Amino acid sequence: MAWAHRLGLLLALLLPMVSASTPGTVVRLNKAALSYVSEIGKAPLQRALQVTVPHFLDWSGEVLQPTRIRILNVHVPRLHLKFIAGFGVRLLAAANFTFKVFRAAEPLELTLPVELLADTRVTQSSIRTPVVSISTCSSFSGHANEFDGSNSTPHALLVLLQKHIKAVLSNKLCLSISNLVQGVNVHLGTLIGLNPVGPESQIRYSMVSVPTVTSDYISLEVNAVLFLLGKPIVLPTDATHFVLPRHVGTEGSMATVGLSQHLFDSALLLLQKSGALNLDITGQLRSDDNLLNTSALGWLIPEVARQFPEPMPVVLKVRLGATPVAMLHTNNATLRLQPFVEVLAAASNSAFQSLFSLDVVVNLSLQLSVSKVKLQGTTSVLGDVQLTVASSNVGFIDTDRVRALMGTVFEKPLLDHLNALLAMGIALPGVVSLQYVAPEIFVYEGYVVISSELFYQS
Repeated sequence: MAWAHRLGLLLALLLPMVSASTPGTVVRLNKAALSYVSEIGKAPLQRALQVTVPHFLDWSGEVLQPTRIRILNVHVPRLHLKFIAGFGVRLLAAANFTFKVFRAAEPLELTLPVELLADTRVTQSSIRTPVVSISTCSSFSGHANEFDGSNSTPHALLVLLQKHIKAVLSNKLCLSISNLVQGVNVHLGTLIGLNPVGPESQIRYSMVSVPTVTSDYISLEVNAVLFLLGKPIVLPTDATHFVLPRHVGTEGSMATVGLSQHLFDSALLLLQKSGALNLDITGQLRSDDNLLNTSALGWLIPEVARQFPEPMPVVLKVRLGATPVAMLHTNNATLRLQPFVEVLAAASNSAFQSLFSLDVVVNLSLQLSVSKVKLQGTTSVLGDVQLTVASSNVGFIDTDRVRALMGTVFEKPLLDHLNALLAMGIALPGVVSLQYVAPEIFVYEGYVVISSELFYQS
């Protein structure tokens, strides 16, 4: 039933193809998405409609003869999908069937046009995944004709054959569509699975409520829970309910995804709690351009030169005790990091001793991007890095002089480390084999919108 699975995935596009974020993520599929599914769904639908036709009992001769009938081909020239406000999605399809009737006297080929109509409702399951059900389904068959147009078959026999075939299709075509819908439901049940974020962290998606359907789109709110070592990440304050305005993003796009402040706050808290933002910055002692040694510090802090007459390696231990803060304003996304930096030097016994420590504030510009199914980011420093001496074992420290050194030895390693983490990305709402194509990202006050086309990879 591979064709059923493939068409099931395609029909999943009709649904909120979700797997996304906390009480603050909204996924909309617009009319353009239905047009895309209508086009790529024709071939799988053709295969699904190739039902088995039981033998026809031919009474035209002296002896009753069971006559085998087989569908040679099903061609779907038209498949149209439309939203039904407050309900779901309506399917309208035109299919042309070609049958071969294996008569003893002479095989016969017949063509029969069929119109299909099905209304589907999308609701929410007990495990908070989308569930599709067929509300109504019907098929309307036209007049059967001989394939070669010869009309050599007796009219009475043709009438009986047509009656037999129409009765079979009337019973089986809607059943085939119903089976496909059940396959869709099985597939959508996997949306509650965990998607990896990092080696020890995951994100799990589920629906918050039943979808909202208008004549222009289907929309649903989804819940994203981030996990670290199997435990959920919980923000200290409850998120406010996120409402995505109607006219945002790019008009005419297939999908519109709204990501609230809550998702960004949760992801940053996850990075902070996991320790992923912490790093040790070291230098190559014998390198000509290495400034992470006691000699370089000695030029700025006399006591360091006195304690370390010979150059010794220096390490910056960067620890994020405070959670980074994301700020989303119209056309502008920024991050604020407040790391605690301890400066240590290697002593003669190979142990490291603390020289001084700094409270640091770094403001960063955040550029967001989408790669296939992941939201990624890159950062760059905004303005000067702010330094405050937290403690010192080497006397007075002139922060203005140290700032120049920190700009050289601290900023680039921090950016490289942070950008490597953000490049790993976080999974966006989606279903298996579906990718975001040509996405555009818009930053609004307190939320981000992704407008994108979709691509299904069979």
